[in-house]
Amino acid sequence: MPEATHYQVLGVAPDADAAEIKKAYRKLVRRYHPDVSKEPDAAEKTVAVNLAYETLSDPERRAAYDEELARPQGASHGNPFAGGQPENGFAYRYGGFGGEPFDAGDFHFEDLFTAFRQQQQAQAREPQRGEDQHAELAVDIYAAYTGAERSLKLNVPSFDDYGRPVYQEKTLNVKIPKGIGEGQQIRLSGQGLPGRNGAPAGDLYLKIRFHERPDLYVKDKKDVYQTIDVMPWQAVLGGKITVATAGGRLQVSLPENCQSGKTIRLKGKGIPAREAGDLYLKLRITVPDIRNEADRAAWQQLAEHFADQA
Repeated sequence: MPEATHYQVLGVAPDADAAEIKKAYRKLVRRYHPDVSKEPDAAEKTVAVNLAYETLSDPERRAAYDEELARPQGASHGNPFAGGQPENGFAYRYGGFGGEPFDAGDFHFEDLFTAFRQQQQAQAREPQRGEDQHAELAVDIYAAYTGAERSLKLNVPSFDDYGRPVYQEKTLNVKIPKGIGEGQQIRLSGQGLPGRNGAPAGDLYLKIRFHERPDLYVKDKKDVYQTIDVMPWQAVLGGKITVATAGGRLQVSLPENCQSGKTIRLKGKGIPAREAGDLYLKLRITVPDIRNEADRAAWQQLAEHFADQA
């Protein structure tokens, strides 16, 4: 089965423009990145995708590659494994000389391809800044209230001495600023793909996503929604209660006759961004356990008192 072309690896047409090639590359890099992909051959596919983009994103190297693809199968063009009559007058055939089987020995087709790639790389001398990379960073909501620092391990793409794409594990310390909202990005300068011919590396952009729990989550980037438990008498009588929130302990005033599911809005108590979000407390009435006969008698008295409302 013939080896897939760079265009087939990226899933684009041979006449695709630079924007289409870049879009396809970014989509596939995110799909096969070793940190997120579950596919067993993700690393090999990532190398193939990087190699394809490395060739097709450079106009000179793409032109040379297209010229190679355009050559008819079996034509000479100086290829020692194709039939025909090269310029030097010696005829080479895949089967060997005089019909004898060809003994490749230690020579491999990969060596020929590597030499071709190195020749292409030598032709591209213009410095090229590395590509920016994008990833998602999930953090606790608490980090947005106080700021935090996280240690992040990444498989960072690089190039070996032969220009082949490889991955190296790198640990980055990421500072999460106080007041950051969901969906905002943290830029890490120089942590993207490496540049070529002495050019600087690209940047890494981390998009913030907050861990969600059923009782604590963020909406509209900076509004915080939290479910809190209140006792039946607190819900009925109202008054001040102390609530532990992501921003610390707060005194909250409950109105009388609260029903389960009622929401209380605390303006400016959400994510402390430049324009702070709001905190929405959803009440959940919790019934205490009966631990002794005195507890049972108290509930029995309530039941008899409110019998006409049952």
